[in-house]
Amino acid sequence: MAKLAINGGTPVIKQGTIKAWPPVDEIDHKMVLAALDGGSHAFGPDCKAFQEEFAAYTGNKYAIFTNSGTAALHMCVVASGISAGDQVIVTSYSWSSSATCILHHNAIPVFVDIDYATMNMDVNKIEALITPKTKAIIAVNLHGLTCDFDALRKIATKYNLKLIEDSCQGHGAKFHGVNTGKLGDCAAFSFNQNKCLCSGEGGMFVTDNEEMYKKALQLWSFGETATPLESRDYHSYALGWMYRGNNLTAAFGRAQLSKMGRYFETLQQNAAVLSAKLAGIKGNIAPIQPEGYLHNWYNYTNRVDMAAIGWTGKPAIARDAIMKALQAEGVPVGIWQRFILPNMTVFKAKNAYGGGCPWSCPFANGFGEKVVYDPAAFPVAQKHCDTHFGMTVPLRAPNGPEIAEMVGDAFQKVYDNLSELKELN
Repeated sequence: MAKLAINGGTPVIKQGTIKAWPPVDEIDHKMVLAALDGGSHAFGPDCKAFQEEFAAYTGNKYAIFTNSGTAALHMCVVASGISAGDQVIVTSYSWSSSATCILHHNAIPVFVDIDYATMNMDVNKIEALITPKTKAIIAVNLHGLTCDFDALRKIATKYNLKLIEDSCQGHGAKFHGVNTGKLGDCAAFSFNQNKCLCSGEGGMFVTDNEEMYKKALQLWSFGETATPLESRDYHSYALGWMYRGNNLTAAFGRAQLSKMGRYFETLQQNAAVLSAKLAGIKGNIAPIQPEGYLHNWYNYTNRVDMAAIGWTGKPAIARDAIMKALQAEGVPVGIWQRFILPNMTVFKAKNAYGGGCPWSCPFANGFGEKVVYDPAAFPVAQKHCDTHFGMTVPLRAPNGPEIAEMVGDAFQKVYDNLSELKELN
């Protein structure tokens, strides 16, 4: 194992060993073909059934099947009563939709730095950001580990804020025994192919609050008050979008949901094996699962401990070198997000709609112009951004613990032979 594959050695994992996600079997074929032959290819019976089954899965009263997790997040913003010029606190490190969903309704994102250990928003830094215009917190359950919802709920209650749960990566995760989807006032899920529950594309809005459900429903379908399954008057009563999912996609989602228990068990078993293999590898910081949390291991994200490997140069140089060495060994690691959100042009330019809106919107009452997106204000998020790499597929079905073992062996091989990497010498 001494010679690294990147330098001509034999890879630990041969090409084709790791199987693709998601597994497609006779259940998927049967349900999708039945939907295809059923003649209802827009919002149809499988959409309704998927909503009911997913609501039961999370334990919610209401669920709305959408065409993406981004749409579901926008619906959460609207359901929370957020409007022009309002402010919403959100993590500084996530997918762009966690914050652009705020812009979609002419409101203003206010970023908070992250906690390095969990990669989630630092709850201790939230209260300092609250202004009279703050209306909600979007808590992103990043990579399948929930935020500290005990602390978040205390803050939300104290300041009368809505608590929106971005669980686009959180399927099946729990906080002190409570399912994702039940931790906030409303929640958004994504069913993109990368997610632990896949329908190709798609998403779901969930809540227990009937008023929030009705507000989200109106945005979801052209601003109308009746769904496509009801008698519609085709009258737009408010500003609305076309966020509905379709029957074929829903059928695939239903088929995959029927296997979710087995998938989740596989994730837990494989993650336990990999975590045990990575424990003690000098220079690698593996993801954690704090007491009381149940991780879904959507993205098994590692960071490089620069001090431990003796690297004093730019962190991304060392991270990239180690990541490429792992890739050569057959481990499909990659950088999930290269930019912290405050460093993205859409926020730094402060001109989402032209004319400086929403920051200069008169309804912002001058508070929007005080919001500054200085990347230097988010040092922990930047440190994470520069030191991380992650992986999704190796821990998922149909891959078993033997794959996790091989991935662990590849990590050990690379970290044992960092001196072979020319970038680090």
